[in-house]
Amino acid sequence: MSASDFSAWLGRIEQAEDHLSRNLIKRIAATFDEAIPADGDALPPLWQWCFFQDSLSESQLGTDGHPARGGFLPPADNRNRMWAGGRIEFFEPLRVGADAHKLSTITHIEEKVGRTGALLFVTVRHDYSQNGRLAIREEQDIVYREPTPPKQGSGEALEESDWSEAIVPTPTLLFRYSAVTFNGHRIHYDYPYVTGTEGYAGLVVHGPMIATLSLRAFCRANPGARLRHFAYRGLRPLIAPQPFNVGGRVLEPGKAQLWAGNQAGVAQSAEVLFD
Repeated sequence: MSASDFSAWLGRIEQAEDHLSRNLIKRIAATFDEAIPADGDALPPLWQWCFFQDSLSESQLGTDGHPARGGFLPPADNRNRMWAGGRIEFFEPLRVGADAHKLSTITHIEEKVGRTGALLFVTVRHDYSQNGRLAIREEQDIVYREPTPPKQGSGEALEESDWSEAIVPTPTLLFRYSAVTFNGHRIHYDYPYVTGTEGYAGLVVHGPMIATLSLRAFCRANPGARLRHFAYRGLRPLIAPQPFNVGGRVLEPGKAQLWAGNQAGVAQSAEVLFD
């Protein structure tokens, strides 16, 4: 299968409206053990991933729990889907308690062959706006891979950190994050499926949740920083309930390196640009 087979999906757009409601905000805050932002407050970094979700019926889902292939995203059948990473620009914060708009565009599709077989890379740009003003621009990288044994270690040891936080990814935490993001992907809560069908050692910690916790740790360690750009990349899965750490260090004024991982090495790496 070549990338040209998917040319009809390039440039496709999808729009969504949502209200950044206090009810869902309270559930996200409870999931992360955070204070509840008030109406008018800035939405904490990356919490936008909990909104703008399609309310699809059970019949509209694939066997993996994701929306059935061939809708907005290309029909990469018989492949496992992964959220591989992305890049985010912060222009101004979204505000709690107000309506917001999301415009999604498929900007790139490419087929590659890696050590684990054929890989289909799809990049989707998401523009989040409020009151007609662009607040956040995101490029999300999605990878569809042929069913192969998942990578167990990255080979990259954790570096010395200026800050570090320990995370225990309990099954309850994974379930609650799936719930607040309305994410039906079975690798995060269905143990027989994730081990028997997709070949993981256990429940997989959500890549976007790792990124959220990693960026939160940066903000806690650098409370005066104003986020400008965040780029992150998944290197291998983290498996619940094995603890992991999120940490990082400032490389130079306005630039920091972040990572998440455990004794098996780095699982997600990231870079932050800030004022």
